[in-house]
Amino acid sequence: MDLRFLPQEEAFRKELVDFLEKEVPPEMKADYDGLDLSQEQFEFAGAFDKKLADRGWLCMAWPKEYGGQGASINMQVIFNEEMAYRGVPSRNNMGVHIVGPSIMLYGTEDQKRKFLSAIAHGEHEWCQGFSEPNSGSDLASLRTTAKEDGDGYIVNGQKIWSSRAHHAHYCWLLARTDPQAPKHKGLSTFAVDMTTAGITVRPIATVLGSSHFSEVFFDDVRLPREALVGEKNRGWYQAMGTLSFERSGIGRVASVRRAVHDLVAYAKQNKRLSQDPIIRYQIAELQADVDVARLLCYRVAWLQSKGQVPSYEASAARVVGHELSQKVSRVGMKILGLRGQLTPGTPGAPLNGAMERYYLSSIANTIRAGTSEIQRNIIAQRGLGLARSRGKE
Repeated sequence: MDLRFLPQEEAFRKELVDFLEKEVPPEMKADYDGLDLSQEQFEFAGAFDKKLADRGWLCMAWPKEYGGQGASINMQVIFNEEMAYRGVPSRNNMGVHIVGPSIMLYGTEDQKRKFLSAIAHGEHEWCQGFSEPNSGSDLASLRTTAKEDGDGYIVNGQKIWSSRAHHAHYCWLLARTDPQAPKHKGLSTFAVDMTTAGITVRPIATVLGSSHFSEVFFDDVRLPREALVGEKNRGWYQAMGTLSFERSGIGRVASVRRAVHDLVAYAKQNKRLSQDPIIRYQIAELQADVDVARLLCYRVAWLQSKGQVPSYEASAARVVGHELSQKVSRVGMKILGLRGQLTPGTPGAPLNGAMERYYLSSIANTIRAGTSEIQRNIIAQRGLGLARSRGKE
């Protein structure tokens, strides 16, 4: 296994870094989790996505006929890593990494013409309509229905934790189209115009005091037949079928690495901290952990570059990266002391309150988008070959 990048790939990294350092002002950089943007950062992100699109970087791994460059997995990894490490805000992650690849694989030619170019040019923003109040880790148990009615579908149900749904033009919706089928076999995928009558978006206030998450309610929402993406009742398998696109998770580890480097810079400003042997050991341990997590992500990318589909490897990288984010934020708060609890904008807040926000936001990292327990099951069953537990007989 060779985890080194080629000279031309490192040349691209330098070009990208030079561009980002020139074009992204410090005040526009996002927090470590990259989700909670101020209004100024949100507006900047929209304009900057278009700059990236103009250079062919926004969807660089997409095929050229769909607005990308046909770039390698390694090039995409470099792009994702440097964007996250430098806190570059974006408004198109859902469209670029989930929706676009799915439409390429399963959409009609009309859907490809309608959606792919708009995503590649930073014009359409998408939210995800997957999780429900009682269907998170067990996503296939979702109960939102899409019933055939004449030349379309009628959707009823509720989605939750939809990031930036209040800004989205479209929703990537997973709904039940066959209530009688086994739960994995009765789901379908839809591209839903968020201006459709019957859709209500209700922002959710988080512990950060922001509302980047929303609930989305569907009350007798009529969708045209062409809103269905792919084969009816194959939505679950389609959702699992976008594995050929970059899925190393390097972005989350890059954000953790940035947080550790910020802690190092802060400690160096204070002789008491920089010479404390306990703090020096803790930071050294964090840096070693970051290096391990980074290599796990590179391993996933290497497997993909060889045409293999990573399974438990991606889960391992995910578990390590997310749990490391919690470890870094805990250690960071201890190093910063009581002043570390000061929020952004408060005079005297260390790192301008970034670690306080990271501590609060990282709580959800081992829960959202597949809990650490689910990921460990995948590692145990697919990686170690252990049998699935049947519980008590």
